[in-house]
Amino acid sequence: MTVIYEDNHIIAVNKTCNEIVQGDKTGDEPLSETLKKWLKEKYNKPGNVFVGVTHRLDRPTSGIVLFAKTSKALTRLNEMFRTGEVKKTYWALVKNKKIAPEAELTHWLVRNEKQNKSYAYDQEKPASKKAILHYQVLAQSDNYSLLEVDLKTGRHHQIRCQLAKIGAPIKGDLKYGFDRSNPDGGISLHARRVRFIHPVSKEEVVIEAPVPEDNLWRSLVQGL
Repeated sequence: MTVIYEDNHIIAVNKTCNEIVQGDKTGDEPLSETLKKWLKEKYNKPGNVFVGVTHRLDRPTSGIVLFAKTSKALTRLNEMFRTGEVKKTYWALVKNKKIAPEAELTHWLVRNEKQNKSYAYDQEKPASKKAILHYQVLAQSDNYSLLEVDLKTGRHHQIRCQLAKIGAPIKGDLKYGFDRSNPDGGISLHARRVRFIHPVSKEEVVIEAPVPEDNLWRSLVQGL
């Protein structure tokens, strides 16, 4: 576990693709529990340690996860995520099809709970939700493009689904059409940056998470 930001109210972790934010059916220890142990040991705290989950990242995705260290911060951050006051920027490695260098994508997403998958449509469908994102190409190699993605809405598997819809599936994402898995079992989608007004101090906070230790990531982010 790698802590990349901490103050009295908030702590941020750079999640790997194998870590989970909250407990699930696998029974693996979630980051929220690992963080409680870390804080207890670091500050030699007696009794229970408070760690509040403010948002989630899919297990195969890496990058920033924000946690609250106080109940006041948790309540305010939850509301800020709900209203879109926390601006999230992602980086993604995608199959290098000749996509536009920059675009805003609008689709209607239908979630299939049984498959744990979303489907994107160009027109509104029954039970669909509007999904909007903006991307730009930051760098390219012979086979891949590095995209910076800003979410305008927060839908289930939104980035994975929308990029696959335009023929640019994320590297390693078998569920959305990439042809082979990554060696670590994750996908090349990284929560790169969050920007928000601190819920207590009211100052702007910008947190960035280093990209995974991977030769392709390193080669594409060089010079950015």
